[in-house]
Amino acid sequence: MLAYSSFMPTLKPLRGLTTASAQPAVPAPPATSALPAASGLPAVAAALITLVSVCAGDAVARVFPFGPRNRSVSDLGNQFVPFHAQLWDLLHGRAEGGILLNWRSGYGTAFLPDLGTYLTSPFAVLVGLFPRDRIDLAVYVITLLKMAAAGAAMTVLLLQLARGARHSPRWAAAVLGAGYALCGWSVAEAAYNPMWLDGLIAFPLLCLVGEWARTARRPVLGPLVVALAWTANFYTAYMATLGAALVLCLRLLLDEERTVRERLRGLARATGTVLLGTGLAAPVLVPVFLGTRHASPGWTKEFVPVPWTQLFARMLPATYTFFTPALFLGACVLLPAAALLAHRSVPWRVRAGWAALVVAVALSLQWGPTSLAWHAFAIPNGSTYRQTFILSGILVLAAWTGLSHGWPGRRALLAGTGVLVALALAASADRMPDGMPDARALALFGGGVATAAAGLALARKRGYAVLAALLLVGSLTGQAAATTAYADRKRLHVLDDYPAWGADQSARAAAIARADGWPRYRTDPGRERITGNDPLLLGGEGGEYYSSHTPAVLTSTMAALGGGWTSGGRVVESLDNPVTDAIFAVGARLRTEPGHAPVLVRAPAPPLVTVRPEARAAAELRYGRSPFRNQELLLGARVYSRVLTSPRAAAVCPAGTEVFLFAPGYYGTARLGDSPPVALTGRLPKRRAAMVSLGTAERAGIPVTFDGARPREWSVGCLDRKRLSAAVDRLTDTGAVSVTVTDSGVRAEVPAGSRGLAVLAAPRIAGWSCDGKPAASYLGLVAAPLNGSDGSGGSDGSDGSQTTVDCSFRPPGLRSGLTVGAAAVFVLVTVAFLTIARRRAMRASPPRHQPFTH
Repeated sequence: MLAYSSFMPTLKPLRGLTTASAQPAVPAPPATSALPAASGLPAVAAALITLVSVCAGDAVARVFPFGPRNRSVSDLGNQFVPFHAQLWDLLHGRAEGGILLNWRSGYGTAFLPDLGTYLTSPFAVLVGLFPRDRIDLAVYVITLLKMAAAGAAMTVLLLQLARGARHSPRWAAAVLGAGYALCGWSVAEAAYNPMWLDGLIAFPLLCLVGEWARTARRPVLGPLVVALAWTANFYTAYMATLGAALVLCLRLLLDEERTVRERLRGLARATGTVLLGTGLAAPVLVPVFLGTRHASPGWTKEFVPVPWTQLFARMLPATYTFFTPALFLGACVLLPAAALLAHRSVPWRVRAGWAALVVAVALSLQWGPTSLAWHAFAIPNGSTYRQTFILSGILVLAAWTGLSHGWPGRRALLAGTGVLVALALAASADRMPDGMPDARALALFGGGVATAAAGLALARKRGYAVLAALLLVGSLTGQAAATTAYADRKRLHVLDDYPAWGADQSARAAAIARADGWPRYRTDPGRERITGNDPLLLGGEGGEYYSSHTPAVLTSTMAALGGGWTSGGRVVESLDNPVTDAIFAVGARLRTEPGHAPVLVRAPAPPLVTVRPEARAAAELRYGRSPFRNQELLLGARVYSRVLTSPRAAAVCPAGTEVFLFAPGYYGTARLGDSPPVALTGRLPKRRAAMVSLGTAERAGIPVTFDGARPREWSVGCLDRKRLSAAVDRLTDTGAVSVTVTDSGVRAEVPAGSRGLAVLAAPRIAGWSCDGKPAASYLGLVAAPLNGSDGSGGSDGSDGSQTTVDCSFRPPGLRSGLTVGAAAVFVLVTVAFLTIARRRAMRASPPRHQPFTH
């Protein structure tokens, strides 16, 4: 932040300004103004610069929607587009489930944690304004608007900080605000993780909240802004809160106008504001937090800092690697920030303070303990530099600190240019493995620095403001557009990509809609997936699911049954197997081959709720090593005529049986005799190959062969379809006669006299209760004892008259979150009433020095 001696909202004179270019102090506006009235136009300008730069870069790269290249890489196509499709369905009343329970994914999973992680941004609801088959365009527009909003928010913050300063050029604030929105972290990393962009918006807003707390203003609006930031995306809001706290602490340390007690009071007000704001967001935050505790851990890696030369290289335009921090900032930001130490119009304490903060935050990116602290003490799945935008924001504030004291002189510009040249030389001395930074990046950087230096030099002269602004804006737009285009193209080579909605998606969605029979049976979108969340994107009710909250019980249960995964268990794949389809009441399945129309395969399926009259207690049942035997255990019948585990010779199944292969770690193809090869993609521990069908053995003695080295661990199961059909008929005859599904539960009617356990074909995730009691678990599925049965075959004397099972779902933490939220609302209302009463009392009281009259 800027020194209080420069930006106090009072009429006190500035101190320490002795250069020839110093101008008389400008009186500050009244302290009751929440935002400067003059900040509107610069904020709009910053937003427009951001939009033009990003769109220009995407157009140059010819990515969607400006060209044929896919934009949806990694989590953008795998998570965010499908989740926004689910939100579209919720907004239009077409979703299967509600905000508490998602019936489409993972055979039924909690939705509130996903909602709070991916979809609670105020911008997300704009998806409902677009046609559903333009979902990719909707997400792109939302992404652009978030970037523009970040630039506008930073501009407003800068002008707010400059109240009372002698030099606060509004157009320069707009350029710096846009420079923040166009930082490398934004255009290269958050562009395909749009939920992170809410943190980019949150940082300047939370810094603004810190200013309100410091000056004892906006006691009601401050907590509301904090609540909005934490609700929009808690993960990056946490980082933004830490960054804003560092900025506030620096502001307090540099404040020479206030006593130590006043500074501590400001810090206490800020702390209370954050606590109250997060309390208001508790109904979302608590379920999200507990959702992460029940989630599959996925895969992690130890933090290893990158070489400093690589870190310096990422400050240059047109550079990209996945595991290094995207530190690019336009030269219009870097140059005044680098010139700050030599900017003599700025008091020395202010220069030293901001330089120290920049260095400290930069060092914290490279040290394991502080990196862990930035990431909420959990090693991220993927990039370990997600806090980079905080450093970018602090550099913008440092640059504004210098400009708010006057344009940097020749000496400061030369010093700043020297610093940037040194960084570029260090970056080019030890290039990254892919050749970065190349000659184009260095040329872009040098040209941008030269243009920015010319603009800043001209800004000191009268009559050249327009030309100076054009030079700085041109420098920023050119570098940012080039970086956007470079990242767009580079990501397609290093990350998985997913096509935008087209004819294939439309055909699959139409086929799934025609087969819809929910809740009589499920329709699985198929194993031949487009994304990791096809049920959300295309419809149906499948087992596939990818989220930060993928339940561990879902991952472990599907693994025991022969399922596959990627990302260490975070992405659960659909398991195309007739036994598991029967277990999970899948009555229709989509199969798709390249170049062919999708084909629906139908099969009889038991109802969603079945009755299992096991004599043994359900708690005693355990999965073993063989997924074939585990399937039989959960189904309640022997359906594999033979199971061969790691045979030395080629496995052989009896004639007429369907041959299934399970080789979880194998990467390659396998085949049954002369049948077409079937691919397996196991690379444990990150990727696990699912059980696959090799076809039907037309005669006995047909071997299973591999195209490569035989896997160390593999097994073959010989499925007898007649046995399976008999088992399905038995479960159908004894299962529920009717099932009603709601947004938060299931109600089933079972035959009179049923005993044992009613089993719901859904994973037993935390939050399920049945008939007023916590639901039992039957080999990982939701279960409820019938007629007082404890699962051991006995009963409490009931005559078997229970015919209804009522199971409901409430995400863990929802009740406590609502309680905390209600308490926070009460406190906030109390604060509002006290503030109003105090203001009325101040207006009604006579002036302090009113003369005495008779």
